[in-house]
Amino acid sequence: MTEAEIREKYRKLTLMLIEKQLTITTMESATGGLIASLITDTEGSSAVLKGAFVTYSNAAKIACGVPAAVIEKYSVYSEETARAMAQACRKAYDADIGIGVTGTFGNADPANPDDSVPGVLYYAIALRNSTRSFRAGLAIQPSRLAYKLETAGMIADICLQTVAGMKEL
Repeated sequence: MTEAEIREKYRKLTLMLIEKQLTITTMESATGGLIASLITDTEGSSAVLKGAFVTYSNAAKIACGVPAAVIEKYSVYSEETARAMAQACRKAYDADIGIGVTGTFGNADPANPDDSVPGVLYYAIALRNSTRSFRAGLAIQPSRLAYKLETAGMIADICLQTVAGMKEL
């Protein structure tokens, strides 16, 4: 998927959110805020993006509402942590949709060397009454930006499917 294709998916997602009057937020680690940035590339996105968190460290995740016990029990790199991230940001901003994403790209995380597996990503989509989480393997990419874009593209696909099935508030 090219960068232009990914940007187009986020344009469609943002317009769909605006049309359905739904709000969204993110808690991003691996993607470093790229998903929130892609949403804001579409004019009118302030009507749907309530805010976002970039929680690159474990301490930041905990400070923003991820229970320390989840990270301790499952590791920062887990579906459970991605779920907790999505739920915490959705709750913090009282948004209709929360996205949580964590994982390791091209190399092991020196802060969490026993838990990080390069190329493994975890993400979750939290709605007001349900949360879905995912684990994905990433192909080797030439740069961190390429990893972030690949991740953002996968998440865009799930978000588009999710939002298409949601009703206007």
